[in-house]
Amino acid sequence: MRKTQLALLTLCATVLAGFVTITPAAARDYPWCAQGGEYDYPGECAYSTYEQCQASVSGRLLYCDRNPRFAYGQQQIRQPHRRARPVAPY
Repeated sequence: MRKTQLALLTLCATVLAGFVTITPAAARDYPWCAQGGEYDYPGECAYSTYEQCQASVSGRLLYCDRNPRFAYGQQQIRQPHRRARPVAPY
């Protein structure tokens, strides 16, 4: 009986540990969004290609546009910090 309880407890712990490590699908930023109609800005951003988005919005009074989080998030290039040089007195 004790071995059965230990095995069941181990199985439950393993299953629960598996649920903790799963990352949600919504965490990924897709480059294309279906916008308009019932969707608020930026829309339903679940499309990897423009063609996928076009197929989804066909006949739904929606349109496809770039995901602003995806489009503008990758263009941020950090400039190296410049140190101000002290001005020498004359």
